Amino acid sequence: MRDTLVLNASFEPLSTVTLKRAVVLVLQSKAVVEQAHPELRMRGAAVDIPAPRVIRLCRYVRVPFRRQAPWSRRGVLVRDRHRCAYCGRRATTVDHVVPRSQGGRDTWLNTVASCAEDNHRKADRTPEQAGMPLLREPFEPTPADAMLLSLGREEFEALPAWLARSAA
Repeated sequence: MRDTLVLNASFEPLSTVTLKRAVVLVLQSKAVVEQAHPELRMRGAAVDIPAPRVIRLCRYVRVPFRRQAPWSRRGVLVRDRHRCAYCGRRATTVDHVVPRSQGGRDTWLNTVASCAEDNHRKADRTPEQAGMPLLREPFEPTPADAMLLSLGREEFEALPAWLARSAA
């Protein structure tokens, strides 16, 4: 089971928290459960509540505006849904479109998910030099997109349609 999505009082995605933290926020009346796991319940001596999948804060929290999601290796793999940008198989590594040896940097637009075999075959060349066209172009996700994608495919598909659409 993955983390719980936290929405601001205005229903905009804020962050993810552990299931334990989500339950504490609900029990302290700081948040309400918007969507629960269908078959999971949190039970205690005096408590029996559905395990929250999405919670909404009761009070609006002002968040400083963030222009872009921070780049990370894991973020690139999640953005590309662990699919190789060259062949479409399962990706386990991150490849630089413009290799670091040629001045390429760790940015959203210069990195793609890649299987180890294609990453090794492409080596220190650009996709054009290696004759390996990209199946899809890299893109820079918004901070909200990156956070919702980090929930994972099963979790994302289980979100309400109105929320999942805002991240697509």
